[in-house]
Amino acid sequence: QVQLVESGGGLVQAGGSLTLSCEGSGGISEYAVGWFRQAPGKERECVAAIGWNIKKYYLDSVKERFTISRDNVKNTVSLRMNNLKPEDTAIYYCAADMSRWRLVVPTRLDEYGHWGQGTQVTVSS
Repeated sequence: QVQLVESGGGLVQAGGSLTLSCEGSGGISEYAVGWFRQAPGKERECVAAIGWNIKKYYLDSVKERFTISRDNVKNTVSLRMNNLKPEDTAIYYCAADMSRWRLVVPTRLDEYGHWGQGTQVTVSS
């Protein structure tokens, strides 16, 4: 059973940086892992995802600012967020694919079957 725990959220000024970490127990190297966010009153959206094959996906609004990476030895997936904007304020969740060895990086909520508890990111203007 895959269990995920996020860390690294916090309060930062616009233009600042944060790194979120997602640690998986039960082994996640064969799963795609995504980072999602949900702002108040908005739907949860995938901001970045990385496949078991290191293929990556980024939401257009975070390209050139966010970088996703994984360490399969440590069972962690990180999201480095640079040049943060107030509109990046949200609860950030990591999630693992419900299927192993998927060839295409999943981006839909219903493709993910394991979720962390979330970590708050607040960007002040």
